[in-house]
Amino acid sequence: MRKLNIAMIGGGFMGKAHSIAYAGMPMFFWPAPALPQRKTVVDINEEMAKAAAERYGFESYSTDWRSVVEDPAIDIIDIVTPNDSHAEIAIAAAKAGKHIICEKPLARTAEESKRMLDAVKEAGVKHMVAFNYRRTPAIALAKKYIEEGSIGKILNFRGTYLQDWSADPNSPLSWRFRKSVAGSGALGDIATHVIDMARYLVGDISEVLATSQTWIKERPVQSGSVDKLGTVKAGSDVRKEAVDVDDEVSALLRFDNGAIGSIEATRNAWGRNNFITFEIHGEQGSICFNYERRDELQVCFSSDPEDRRGFRTVYTGPAHPYGEALWPIPALGIGYTETKIIEAHDFISSIVNDTEVSPNFEDGYRIAVISDAILESANTEKWVKIVYM
Repeated sequence: MRKLNIAMIGGGFMGKAHSIAYAGMPMFFWPAPALPQRKTVVDINEEMAKAAAERYGFESYSTDWRSVVEDPAIDIIDIVTPNDSHAEIAIAAAKAGKHIICEKPLARTAEESKRMLDAVKEAGVKHMVAFNYRRTPAIALAKKYIEEGSIGKILNFRGTYLQDWSADPNSPLSWRFRKSVAGSGALGDIATHVIDMARYLVGDISEVLATSQTWIKERPVQSGSVDKLGTVKAGSDVRKEAVDVDDEVSALLRFDNGAIGSIEATRNAWGRNNFITFEIHGEQGSICFNYERRDELQVCFSSDPEDRRGFRTVYTGPAHPYGEALWPIPALGIGYTETKIIEAHDFISSIVNDTEVSPNFEDGYRIAVISDAILESANTEKWVKIVYM
């Protein structure tokens, strides 16, 4: 069976998720399209790189991503670094002829994303941006219902992504709160997932009207100890610096196909852990989804008998998208890991079979344009049209 050698740039939380996906993919999808080989992992210093290699099962480690990108033995570059390095690494990898999977958002801005897209197109390599939530079987099932016409013409999409991990003002000033590194706050970090779902399920967005807010204006710079949630402990040597990204965004949407909608994202919603939801209304029915109940899809079809009309629950399982490769019993339960395993399978399949995969850098670029428009609209308080370069 063909083997593909993977170099992963970055060894943090997402490095863990991607490593589990490469290890687990052949166990779920057998025979696998190819066997992913965890070849080299790169981190910022030798101690961290060595620890990542031992923890995540990579054969070797390095602190120099440039030499790894140039290594002729490497087939795939997997970028799981902070946002400010995505463009530089991806462009270099494309020029070296490597296939690339990059964590979301694709880059800090549409301009950076466009340069990445141009580089992979010119090189002719396969490319993917890791909006893995659309790989949730229930969301793939919603896509199937929509394409079959089960809810008719779509009228409205409402999506949310609510978290509370940064609601505590003592949460330290990580890179996610720095515009120079992250590009934006809740918008790039989590709202882009909802934008991806909106485009995947409904279609391209033509215009936005948005508002944004930074609720916590400054945060402590970590120089002492923190607890397991990342909150600075009492007694630590604390100084604070300004936050220059959004904590919350809301936007009204107009779609190319005439549908309207809205998205909302915040990292300051106490009690919400990973609350990704959407509700789609069509002329002949509605579909609802809540990621915290990810094996379920709520559906209502106008074709149902009048005395049985209302929302009902469909539990995803073997008969549904990706079901045969996952668990044999509906509602046995899937998690974040399985969405990453499916993502790895689809990306590697595209390399082996020379097919297109989505979401790719084109999708990532378009989401970046929409994100930039949301920030512009929040600043001008006006509708902003989506224009691609």
